[in-house]
Amino acid sequence: MNPSFWARKTHKWIGLVIGVQALLWMISGVYMTAISLDVIHGDHLAHVVDEPLKRDKPRIDVARIGELYPGFEALKLKTFIGKEVYEVRHGGKTHLLDARDATLLSPLSREQILERAKEVYQGEAQVREVTWVTKAPQEVAKRPVPMWAVRFDDRADSTFYFSPSTGDLLARRHDLWRLFDFLWMLHIMDYDTRADVNNTLLRVAAGSGLVFALSGLWLVFYSFRRRNQA
Repeated sequence: MNPSFWARKTHKWIGLVIGVQALLWMISGVYMTAISLDVIHGDHLAHVVDEPLKRDKPRIDVARIGELYPGFEALKLKTFIGKEVYEVRHGGKTHLLDARDATLLSPLSREQILERAKEVYQGEAQVREVTWVTKAPQEVAKRPVPMWAVRFDDRADSTFYFSPSTGDLLARRHDLWRLFDFLWMLHIMDYDTRADVNNTLLRVAAGSGLVFALSGLWLVFYSFRRRNQA
């Protein structure tokens, strides 16, 4: 049978199968290049800058922390909602202490997280809700739980996720990020974790696309060859 017959058949059927995915690749690719990554990361929504430490502020001696947490693995002095605190890593856990008297602050309360969220938020909207999260939603699936989620009443449905142990901002999420994440899932064809760029489905689709392109090249070559013979 004429080789061009099989090339045309292969090209047609692979085109039908891969065409939809190719369209999704192009749509997602356009979005990813059109929207700045700084916007996707939410840099415009939060401004996280620790206040400079002052030399003359009263602080407990580090030796006292050593007595409270013998053999601690790490120690950090920082500011948190206007006060100096020690962040102590001990026994695989992190504790937040008031730097003046070693009062234990963690786990941080709803009111403290709310104050922290208002401190870093760069918008004008009010807080819609503050939620204690024990099972991470898809948009922060890789972040450790439990955590605090603070949702703002803005058009982007901005949500900040905070660590209850350190008060650190773990993630910023908003609708442009969520759309990016959805399109990224379609782009890499990982519908489970949305992170595996080496999954089998993507390999099959990419391989099929290559066969589609090669069969098209064969048809172009064959059509020129027939024209020359005529």
